[in-house]
Order: sequence, then structure tokens, then C-alpha cells
Amino acid sequence: MGCNGNCSSCSENCSSKEKKDLKLAPNEFSSIGKVIAVVSGKGGVGKSLVTSLLASAFQASGKQTAVLDADVTGPSIPKAFGVNTAIEQSAMGLIPAESKTGIRIMSVNLLLEKEDTPVVWRGPVISGVIQQFWNEVGWGDVDYMFVDMPPGTGDVPLTVFQSLPVDGIVVVTTPQDLVTMIVKKAYNMAKMMNIPVIGLIENMSYFECPDCGKKHAVFGESKLDEVAAELGLPVLARLPIDPKNASLVDQGAVELVGDSAIKPAVDGIESYFSE
Repeated sequence: MGCNGNCSSCSENCSSKEKKDLKLAPNEFSSIGKVIAVVSGKGGVGKSLVTSLLASAFQASGKQTAVLDADVTGPSIPKAFGVNTAIEQSAMGLIPAESKTGIRIMSVNLLLEKEDTPVVWRGPVISGVIQQFWNEVGWGDVDYMFVDMPPGTGDVPLTVFQSLPVDGIVVVTTPQDLVTMIVKKAYNMAKMMNIPVIGLIENMSYFECPDCGKKHAVFGESKLDEVAAELGLPVLARLPIDPKNASLVDQGAVELVGDSAIKPAVDGIESYFSE
């Protein structure tokens, strides 16, 4: 009763202590390399932006990337990429939409008649949709898949960590006093589910004055280095507040932001998997 499939943290003395593999096989027309979940312990920190920037940067480097939008009740990935093509069905299964540069995208917003239609579903239904996005979509050959997660540690993160072969997570946070709690919530859930944490990305880290070039800590001085040191995790990148980037995202042109700020995170992720 209430088994989450993680025998390593279970105190029950079951008749068989073999760990049950709850991972789902992908669609037969899919060959997916690394699966990276982008998470946070709270909302509003910019997970979707970070997911979009990572996917765009990896795609620009020659890797075939894909985004599975697991934020079912608050999907924003299609808007950021300017994708509004209705998802089609074929003999291969559901066919993901493609961004201007060829990033493959699956989101519930692409299945709705209108993008502003609210998704008022209970947890089990949402979890089922996430599983369908994994095993009923013909993703094709993908080098890196990024999973844009909803905030918190509820049904969807549990479903993703149990059902998908997640190779690692990237934790997104902001420079506020809540940072310790935010990071530790995500870190501790990943640890409970035996998912490695690749590193931390701080969004809205600073604002750089366009006139004098001075950097201003709008949300206060960052405490990320202290938390990273405590948990033994690398800081992959610090992303600035940039009104131009916000405008590009609103226009559905996140791929035009460029990779200068996110590149250290790209290098860190590639280094992590090459070790």
C-alpha cells in the first residue's frame, strides 16, 4: 500500500525485496539519449525559460533536442517557441511539433482546441498524460530530452521520476532568502528517488545596467554558493534579468536569445555525462 517503487528508502519487510522497475519503454519509433528534468521547489523561478534556453543551445550545437512539457496545468513551452501546430496522429503514434530550429515539442497546449482552455484534471489523469507523452509519441532520434517540470514535489514529479529514465536533474532557483529551502526540497526528492542532481542554475541573478555595465543584485545578494557547497553541487550558470529576452519569449522567439549566458550550463551538463 502506497509503494513508490523505491525499495532503498523503504522499511517494509516485503516477501520479495527485488526492486520493481516502474520505468516505461519509449515509443518504438523513439531513440532517446539523455533525459534531463528541469525542476524547482517552488513556482515562478523560470524553469520553462531555463528549459527553453538549454534546449535551444544544445540544438544550436548540433544535438537533436526535444522538450517534454510536463507542466500540464501551466504549460508555457509552446508559447516560448512560437509553436501552435496541432498535434497529429500517425502510424508512429503522436507526432511532436517542431520549433523553427527543429526542436521537438510535446505539450498539452498543443492538444487543446484553444490555448487558454484551463486544464482542470485530477492528479492521476495528469500523470497518465505524462506517461502518454513518453510512450505514445514518436520522438524519433533524440540526443537530449529536457522535461519541463511543474513546481513542487507532487504527483507529476513523482510520475516523471518513476516512469521516465531520468539521467539527471537541473535545479533552478533565484537569489532570495528562500533559496536554501527551494534547492533542498528538489535535492531531497531527487535523492529519495535515486536521481542524480547535475547542478544548479540561478535565474534572475542580476541586472546589468546597459549604460555603465554595472551589475545590480535586484533580489538581494545570492546565497547559492553556500548552498551549493553544502550539498556538494556545482553552480552551472547565473542568468541575468534581461528585458530583451523577456520580449523574445513573449514573441515566441526564445531561440533567438542566444547561448552566452546559458553556455556554462551546457558545458557543465556535457562534462557531467562525459565523465
